[in-house]
Amino acid sequence: MTKHVVLNNIEHKDLRIIEDYSEKYGDDVNSVLTFPTEFSDIQRNYPILFKKSADAGVYQPIALLGLEKNENLFLHEPDWRASYVPSVQSRGPFLIGFQEREADGEIRREPIIHVDIEDPRVNEKYGSSVFKEHGGNTAYLEKMVGTLQRIHQGLSANKVMSAEFERLELFEPVSLEIEVHKEHVYKISNFYTINTDKLAALRGETLERLHQSGFLQCATFAVASLANINSLIELKRSRLLEQ
Repeated sequence: MTKHVVLNNIEHKDLRIIEDYSEKYGDDVNSVLTFPTEFSDIQRNYPILFKKSADAGVYQPIALLGLEKNENLFLHEPDWRASYVPSVQSRGPFLIGFQEREADGEIRREPIIHVDIEDPRVNEKYGSSVFKEHGGNTAYLEKMVGTLQRIHQGLSANKVMSAEFERLELFEPVSLEIEVHKEHVYKISNFYTINTDKLAALRGETLERLHQSGFLQCATFAVASLANINSLIELKRSRLLEQ
């Protein structure tokens, strides 16, 4: 069950958050949504692929974490063994909600931090404090604010980037057959990647526009990130040896 409430320093003055990673916290996933706002960090650790959403038709970038269902090769409880944890996972029990406020005679929807108080990481005894003794934000909460901002800004950027890549016909379907051992072969399908030939063929105003938007760098990050598939293979081999 979940119960999302607006975070405030009066009702939640003693709130603490356990920062461990675990299957019981929902970290046993083989892929997570990622965003242009974190591509530079993601591409150092994980392969970036794109999945087309059935409802909105948007190509959503995802970070690949495992080769099987419910497999996160970076999860070694209570730790996450990578130099960067994707924002969707590192945000813990926090999320962005919206609140309507009147400003200059207009009703505006403004983002505001919510917390799932039913999340098992939320308590008043263990973990990192959310607020200081006299009500100010702790360094931990400030870190979470930054993470939520990356997600909030990234969701909008994803839509624009997806539309631009689709307009330029940069997406191409990809199917991967990954052999870890002869008896362990994994197939990854229904994803898309960036067509490197079409990306390299961009010229003039089209190329400049993509560069100015920052999406040229994102496309380059996505292509470079595929080298991390080799890292996934090595992690999978190590995991099989542990079993």
